[in-house]
Order: sequence, then structure tokens, then C-alpha cells
Amino acid sequence: MNRPIERYCRVLDGLIAAFLAVMVLLVFGNVVLRYAFNSGITVSEELSRWLFVWVTFLGAIVALRDKGHLGTDIVVALLPRAGKKACLVLGHGLMIAICWLIFDGSWQQLRINWDVQAPVTGLSMGWFYAPGVVFAVSAAVLLVLDLFKALRGQLNDADLVQVAQAEALAQLQAPHTADPPSAATSSRAR
Repeated sequence: MNRPIERYCRVLDGLIAAFLAVMVLLVFGNVVLRYAFNSGITVSEELSRWLFVWVTFLGAIVALRDKGHLGTDIVVALLPRAGKKACLVLGHGLMIAICWLIFDGSWQQLRINWDVQAPVTGLSMGWFYAPGVVFAVSAAVLLVLDLFKALRGQLNDADLVQVAQAEALAQLQAPHTADPPSAATSSRAR
């Protein structure tokens, strides 16, 4: 199941890169046209805003797959395996519920605004709300797959901790190897 997810995320990475390139071209081109030629690209602002929304939601999907979202799991990392598993199940359950809320709200807005035209491009305003639907479905699938792996015992201890604070965790788990300064070292420092 990992191979289709990897391909999907590679496609999302490509879309994100393409959308960012289009945004840069539109905004930079618009600035140059305004200052140099006293004209501009009329769709620049609207399309850039829409592409930014798409980039944000698609990037959130890729970050979820890579466990790249911000978080603090220092307490979870110190729990025994059963505690880590319980926290993962609880957290994923809550995130799946949030995905449902995002899906429901985005889907309703998409349907309401499908026949509304954007002021400049004339495109359906439903496209502005579509990334919420794409994110909610994709994130829910990723979360459910992780949840099944956890419940089947297919995740090791490191995978049960979804966010690792490397420096803080290393400090808590490492034995204190630094010897206290000796009297000779202390007298030399004076």
C-alpha cells in the first residue's frame, strides 16, 4: 500500500512545484508590467490566491505523510509502548473526526458556490473550496492506514511517536556522561 501513496505524494509534490512556479510568474510578471509598462495581468491576484490555497492544502497532505507537522511528543516518547499506542489511536481518531468536519464544510461550500463565478476569471468559485475536500479525503486515508498499522502491531516504537523532538529527547534519554570538573580543573580556571 506504500507504493501508491508514494506515487500520489510525488504527484502532489509536482503539482505544488508547478503551482508555485505559476504563482511566481504571475506575481513577478504583474509587478514588472505595472512598473515598466503601466499595465498588468488582470487574473494575477485571483489566480495566485487560489493557487496559494491549493499549495497549502496539498502541502499539508505531504507533510502528514512525512510526519512533518509541528508538534510536541516529548511526553509520549517517554511512555511505554502501550501508552504510545493509546496516544496514537486517540490522536488519529481525533484527526479523522477533524477530517470529517473539514470535508463536510468544504463539500457544502463547494456545492453552494459551484454556480458562482469568480469576479475576474469567471471560473467556478467551487474550485476555491475543492482543496479542502481533497485534503480531508487524502488525510483521512493516510490516518486510517496508520491507525490500522498501529492496531495490528505493525508499527515499531519510533513510528508510534509521530513527532520527534530530537534534541530534547536525546537530552532526556542520554546518560549524563560529562564528569563534574575536578579540583585541578577548577583551580586552573581561576
